[in-house]
Amino acid sequence: MPPTTDWLIWLFLGGRGAGKTRAGAEWIREQIENGFGRIALIGPTFSDVREVMIEGVSGLLSIGPLAERPRYEVSRKRLVWDNGAIGYAFSAEDVDGLRGPQFDCAWGDEFAAWSDPQNGLDTLRMGLRLGEKPQLMLTTTPRPIKALKALITHDQVAVTHQPTSQNKDNLAPGFIAAMQAAYGQSTLGRQELDGVLIDDPPGALWTRSQIEAACVNTLPELERIIIAIDPPATGKPTADECGLVVAGSTGQGIQARAYILADLSFGPAMPSDWAQAVATAFEAYQADSVIAEANQGGDMVRSVLMAAHCTLPVRLVHATRGKHIRAEPVAALYAAGRVFHRGRFAALEDQMCAFGAPGGSKSSPDRVDALVWAVTELLMTRTGTPRLRQL
Repeated sequence: MPPTTDWLIWLFLGGRGAGKTRAGAEWIREQIENGFGRIALIGPTFSDVREVMIEGVSGLLSIGPLAERPRYEVSRKRLVWDNGAIGYAFSAEDVDGLRGPQFDCAWGDEFAAWSDPQNGLDTLRMGLRLGEKPQLMLTTTPRPIKALKALITHDQVAVTHQPTSQNKDNLAPGFIAAMQAAYGQSTLGRQELDGVLIDDPPGALWTRSQIEAACVNTLPELERIIIAIDPPATGKPTADECGLVVAGSTGQGIQARAYILADLSFGPAMPSDWAQAVATAFEAYQADSVIAEANQGGDMVRSVLMAAHCTLPVRLVHATRGKHIRAEPVAALYAAGRVFHRGRFAALEDQMCAFGAPGGSKSSPDRVDALVWAVTELLMTRTGTPRLRQL
């Protein structure tokens, strides 16, 4: 359904098979019913317009009552409805073809795959000059291109989003499970299945490709396992997230390697909640110690944790330098191939790939803080204790 807000461009972001084409075709059908007479249909190529937008299973020739469907005039590359409305097919490869014609509305499919999306969009919009309020719908699987990022922030653009999983009833049985098994929370999976715009801002300490390279499916026998926690500064219900990361290590000196086992961060979190989460994780992962940032209320942090688990071996750490300075050597360890992730942690990865970038999130990167404390303890702190478990 179209957004109810006042918009000139409707940007529908979705994963593969999320229903983008059907949504675009249904919107065009609605415009025809409302009396719009000249429509532009633009795809990455002429073949895409014909095979997907027009003749596809969700295309304009396949939806609506048979008596109301248009006929396709192949030689003239246009659709003609009985009420006189005409839909003209254009290829984004031939932007100049959009010069001259004028339209009441337009539908552009797979905008992020156009050969020159910004130029194509600009030329198309100059032709939307008929009627009282000509509108444009763009359907696409997102990619981190400049033209798409600019659209998302425009005040006349309404953005909607749908992952592939929300359309599972209309897809082949087992497709979602198979794709999740193959791609899961990888960058490709989140972009192509979840329909999420994945981007690496300039200046960030970590990149998506770097994290991809750090992901492993198996673990060596770990010599240490720790729980690192960055508790909220206050105990109010509106507090920040509680950063909570489980990590382990193997080897000594420059041969040591760290493995991120879990990101259990959550929030907002009251003290009793995060203390219980630490106690549960400590037992579940058979950890050796808890590393807790204690810049604000060190005694409180220790007492809250001990109240949840009276035998927790807690070591309080205090930040004497800024977050960015503390994170830089940890990012260098990733670049050196000494830190690995056992699985994918989407929210943590998002914080990592935004951390340090100009104009990034102003909220406290609690997950990254916990990660930095964990890796610092495992790979950069000389002191340590042998791993002993009580029998």
